[in-house]
Amino acid sequence: MKQLSKKTANFTDSVIRRMTRISLQYDAVNLSQGFPDFDPPKEILDALKATADKDVHQYAITWGAPNLRKALAKKQSALMGMDIDPEQEIVVTCGGTEAMMATMMAIADPGDKVAIFSPFYENYGADTILSGAEPIYVPLDPPEYNFDPERLEQAFKDGAKALILCNPSNPCGKVFKLEELELIAGLAEKYDAYVITDEVYEHIVFKPNKHIYFASLPGMRKRTISTSSLSKTYSITGWRLGYTIAPPEITDRIRKVHDFLTVGAPAPLQEAIVTGLNFGQDYYDDFLKKYTRKRDIFLDGLDEIGLKHNVPEGAYYIMVDIGEFGFDNDLEFAEELIKRVGVAGVPGSVFFNEPVNNYIRFNFSKKDETLLEAIRRLKSIREKF
Repeated sequence: MKQLSKKTANFTDSVIRRMTRISLQYDAVNLSQGFPDFDPPKEILDALKATADKDVHQYAITWGAPNLRKALAKKQSALMGMDIDPEQEIVVTCGGTEAMMATMMAIADPGDKVAIFSPFYENYGADTILSGAEPIYVPLDPPEYNFDPERLEQAFKDGAKALILCNPSNPCGKVFKLEELELIAGLAEKYDAYVITDEVYEHIVFKPNKHIYFASLPGMRKRTISTSSLSKTYSITGWRLGYTIAPPEITDRIRKVHDFLTVGAPAPLQEAIVTGLNFGQDYYDDFLKKYTRKRDIFLDGLDEIGLKHNVPEGAYYIMVDIGEFGFDNDLEFAEELIKRVGVAGVPGSVFFNEPVNNYIRFNFSKKDETLLEAIRRLKSIREKF
């Protein structure tokens, strides 16, 4: 038989999703894969039920139903401080995952290079390789996850055509400050590079931190592709609704890739989520309060146990230092944690290009009682290791 694709030869399955499968096998508290264990808002569920009686069961317009794009444009224009054209600047995709993949394929040619901050969401490296490009990793140094400006500039000197900027960051919860974003903007302008943002956690930013949309910085709109998802903001990770916002000439390329990649996102779900996009500010205020409480519950529990961790500025993940347990292989530790303690996390090495093996990422987008049960089980961790 002829050789299969070289670019996929070194791929594994997603370790994040693998940890969910192992968690189910051992009936563990699943704090690995980033989805909530509570329902979406009732108004959205009611809207979903109502779509059954509407004529929305065939293909929507490939790049998104018009009413959804209009609702997205209205919401994001207000947040980003710019007028977004729903007809020329938005593509509705099958989740943020496709939004990033379609963007990468629209921008990158074989042999191009793409800069990625490390730690990073595991899909970014795969997306780059599938696009035929080469990743250049720029370290974010724990525990504050700051970066060295000189190392970032070296990535551009080495030919990075684009930078992927996850803000707030999965997995470490870093929220990039204005001065950091301005530095990135200056380098993007200097080296004529694109910036692809992943802003799916834009509404989970803990005070006093503030989310700044990269496209809103002076001169950056023309070179920024903003990708995002509705999964986290409305607790609908299974709906797989994402989007891109970019200048018309870039959007045109993304639409072409999207058309042949997936044709379009599910039409009934596009119809139903318009209800959520029309929520007022009270929803987002309450949403942040809920996640602030969940973060505090989990951090307080970890402090009581005496486990070292970072304090996330945004998103809903915590990196816990497992160095005291003496494992050289954090994947082995994560699997044993499920078996011995009954709590699932993700081995940190999945997210680092550097040889880092002393972190486990936990996700706190769970019911309060789920988090308290996880803490109860983790209290026995030193007895069982």
